[in-house]
Amino acid sequence: MDVIGLGALNYDRLYLVERIAKPGEEIGIIDRKESSGGSAANTIVGLSRLGLECGFVGCVGGDAEGEKILQDFLDDHVDVTGIKRSSSKRSGSVIGFVDKAGERVLYVDAGANDDLTIDDIDLDYLKKAALIHTSSFVDKTQLRMQIELARILKNELEITFSPGMLCFKYGLDDLRELIEHAAITFLSHSELLALTGLELSRASELLLEISQGIIAVTLGKDGSYIAYGERRVRVPAEPVSEKDVIDTTGAGDAYAAGFIFAYLGGEDPETCARMGSKVASYCIKGVGARFLPREKDIIKIR
Repeated sequence: MDVIGLGALNYDRLYLVERIAKPGEEIGIIDRKESSGGSAANTIVGLSRLGLECGFVGCVGGDAEGEKILQDFLDDHVDVTGIKRSSSKRSGSVIGFVDKAGERVLYVDAGANDDLTIDDIDLDYLKKAALIHTSSFVDKTQLRMQIELARILKNELEITFSPGMLCFKYGLDDLRELIEHAAITFLSHSELLALTGLELSRASELLLEISQGIIAVTLGKDGSYIAYGERRVRVPAEPVSEKDVIDTTGAGDAYAAGFIFAYLGGEDPETCARMGSKVASYCIKGVGARFLPREKDIIKIR
């Protein structure tokens, strides 16, 4: 197997609105879309559609949403052997509101994701992969689990890390060990600021003092910033006109998919970042985090 994901599994309900409401306002809903989600899960689906062999480790509830999450993985040829089914809780869910500019706000209910423990994870299954891609859970118990797994697996295979919402909940010391073990750490500019309180270049230098890997920071329409070794590179975004931007949900996950795809193909980090930007540019032209290119679209986005 090429990549196994580890992270929260959610069922997303996205509502398209004129604009994000302020306190006390009523704003009409233009349209709605439901789909499976979760940061690492979105990245894994992106990698599977690009032709890699992928699996996932996580937990869903014994409800209709859990069955839909599993079926969506199977439809995208993602192995679900490592996914736990919990009958005691509902599946994790996200409610999101997306405005006409593609900006969004999200509300998360962890649900069954909190039931996943290290005892539920088959290490031999993880060791089948060339790389593990992990992202945020809501509860700190799962963060400790991720750190423990990183310690166990650090000499076995590579790990990539998208902390996501963890940047807004915890300090740098909480995430230090995961960043230290990560071959690639993916963050948005706002996540980097929340985590360090520093501007882009200084924050990246701080993370490089912890990590021997690549720090990849997405900058929205300004592309991305890549720091590794002695190299500091700004990679421009793939051009997308404003009228074509529908929804930015999952753009960072799509970027990670493109980056990891090129990374496993032996490309240099700048080329990986360009591929990440191209996959992200595809994602924002549709609704939801799973609007991702398939293998047949690769020629179009390379």
